[in-house]
Amino acid sequence: STEEIFGRVQETLIDALGVDDDEVTAEATLIADLGAESIDFLDIVFRLEKNFELKIPRGELFPEGLATADSSFVKDGKVTADGLAQLRQQIPHADIDKLAADPQVENISDLFTVQMIVNFIESKLNG
Repeated sequence: STEEIFGRVQETLIDALGVDDDEVTAEATLIADLGAESIDFLDIVFRLEKNFELKIPRGELFPEGLATADSSFVKDGKVTADGLAQLRQQIPHADIDKLAADPQVENISDLFTVQMIVNFIESKLNG
């Protein structure tokens, strides 16, 4: 169930990031709220693979280079409509609508929430 998945994702993040369980809410962002750094993402993926007994191909959960200087993706510090469409394809488990409301490049990291991981794991298990 979604609640079970959330609980296991929460445990994974508590172990990986050394945060308290009350900090790991569905809306919490990995970077701003939980203090994750890029190196932590590898650890999180490894722990999720172990906890859920699945294989997560590199870049599938946390795509790399999202804010690259690709001109169709970003213009004047904002994610373009093409960029948003590309994000919807690359990370369907993230809440792109929230980014679309304020498409500043620096808001891309806010896509990486606890709920996004839960959605991803759910889609993998039910896929």
